[in-house]
Amino acid sequence: MHSLVHKLSLFAVCLAATTCATAQTAAEPSELQVQVWAAACMACHGTNGKAEGAGRPLAGQPADTLIKILNFARTGLYTGLIMPQIAKGYSEDELKRIATYFSQIK
Repeated sequence: MHSLVHKLSLFAVCLAATTCATAQTAAEPSELQVQVWAAACMACHGTNGKAEGAGRPLAGQPADTLIKILNFARTGLYTGLIMPQIAKGYSEDELKRIATYFSQIK
């Protein structure tokens, strides 16, 4: 019986250590990862965010403004065919990073 208790205790310690080791926060996305996320916007808003076609320019716009628009799109408050579908595929943090990316383009 003592051996079983010892083995179960050892198992519990190993399980706890494994859980703690894998419960780390996600790494910060690289600049390349953010550019990959932003690529979904580039078909309409231009590869550098300076739209020359149907979409509005994003480059240099305040990040807060872009975040509001993206969140409206994600929650269905922004009408349109494409933006709401694209925005739904990103988390709020990812949308913030995309908005910041375009706001920093001069």
